[in-house]
Amino acid sequence: MFRKLLIPVLLLSPALSVPTFEVSTPKGIDFVLEHSPTPKKYLIETMGGGVAFLDYNNDGLLDVFFVNGGKITPAMPLPLSFDRNNPKYWNRLYRQNKDGSFTDVTEAAGLSKAGDGNYGMGVAVGDYDNDGYADIYVTSYGRNILYHNNGNGTFTDVTAKAGVEAGGWSESAGWVDYDNDGHLDLFVTRYMEWDPAHNKDCGGYFHTYCPPAEYPMTTNILYHNNGDGTFTDVSKASGISKKSRSLGVAFNDYDNDGYADIMVANDALQEFLFHNNGNGTFTEVALDAGVGFTDNGSPVSGMGVDFRDYDNDGLADVVITDLARQVYALFHNDGNGMFSYRSMETGLGVLTAGSSGWGMRLEDFDNDGWKDLFVVQSHVMDNVEQVTPSIHYLQPPLLAFNRQGRFEAGDPGTTRPVAGRGAAFGDVNNDGWMDVMETAFDERPLLFKNRGGSAHWLTLALRGTKSNRDGYGARVRVNGQSQYANAGGSYLSSSDKRVHFGLGGAKTADVEILWPSGIHQALKGVQADQILEVREPEKP
Repeated sequence: MFRKLLIPVLLLSPALSVPTFEVSTPKGIDFVLEHSPTPKKYLIETMGGGVAFLDYNNDGLLDVFFVNGGKITPAMPLPLSFDRNNPKYWNRLYRQNKDGSFTDVTEAAGLSKAGDGNYGMGVAVGDYDNDGYADIYVTSYGRNILYHNNGNGTFTDVTAKAGVEAGGWSESAGWVDYDNDGHLDLFVTRYMEWDPAHNKDCGGYFHTYCPPAEYPMTTNILYHNNGDGTFTDVSKASGISKKSRSLGVAFNDYDNDGYADIMVANDALQEFLFHNNGNGTFTEVALDAGVGFTDNGSPVSGMGVDFRDYDNDGLADVVITDLARQVYALFHNDGNGMFSYRSMETGLGVLTAGSSGWGMRLEDFDNDGWKDLFVVQSHVMDNVEQVTPSIHYLQPPLLAFNRQGRFEAGDPGTTRPVAGRGAAFGDVNNDGWMDVMETAFDERPLLFKNRGGSAHWLTLALRGTKSNRDGYGARVRVNGQSQYANAGGSYLSSSDKRVHFGLGGAKTADVEILWPSGIHQALKGVQADQILEVREPEKP
């Protein structure tokens, strides 16, 4: 039923009670996020930067995939070309070595061809064919690409066969088994209808990127996995094809009815909450549920999003990052399908009033049993100081520790400001303490390596049998905490699919798993401080 994985695990030092972060670019990673800013202020220049943690070769070590932008010139002649055949603009896959360094395997893995008409945006990781190997979906302005993992260290572009090209301007994507048939489906957010010929220059004397309302809205896409390597676009039939300007997407079962719901971060519009009706359709309920606007009826410039239980009441809450002067939006799940706006009551408003956030996630960084918040930050406008001197383009990240439902500022390990965009979360060195990989424009990525403390922890590697192989959609309870298994959320990024719990002073844990298949599994007295593979039983 379950087994301890043969992964080196570091025992915790009792000397530390508060984690510290070592911030650096890991040895072997020479990627630079190229976004090619121009005086024309093409909007795609400021929107990319996805990153993913994945174990593509199943050696127990997290590897990392970076999405690059492309070359933009002021003229931008047709047909569009972003010089993606140039190694400078490749997406990059780095394999982690046993000593913690990384090796660039992009070309050997077959991932060097990103498509010359594509300007890269985001990435989603999931085992869509249940063969035990992580597949990669890359979003772009242009054609999206699905890379099938061949299981031998290489990938094959199967986009045409699978039917998931999308087109237009895609942003975030995520894998989710919305109908519980054991196969991962694919949700893709799209931002707007835009092309260089219709780009606008706003700001008057100071040329700036135009606000999103200057461009027409578009629709998101939901692809149903047919189970044979192909997908069907069910956007209209499922009810998710409302027009919007969407950026982030996250998944959880907010009403605990056994079906995955979808939270979409929209830019300067009402947010979307798609309630899963359990029959292949969704109903958009954000306004009625209380997550469409802030408490004063204002929309937020939604960018990153997480859909996770921050106060340990067993109900999925929502956090959305946005632009400076808006404060990050936190919606508390009150039960009965209703949410209340809690940014001020939880202290998040004070911490974020001057910040602009992108990649983010609720994770327990100090292993005290409460999920903390880490946000990668930067304004959208690279010359915002000229327009509004009190707001900064380059910003350091935010770490906010969760003190039993209230957030307090922590030390992320650096105060150096950057143009942060993507963020992936995972335990890179398998020591039981969650780490963060950040991307930033014109910079090498930074790994925030968590040096840990004295608390205990438990990490579960789920393996579905009747459910999808990754176990996405499993609801997990450990010592009064809840987690929802999924690698999505954040902004344009994909995180470690393993499910992590901080245990505080507890040396054992009682584990309950409700798999998407409906099978309930209970494990009593599980030893702390280990990475445990849990296989879904064949029968309840």
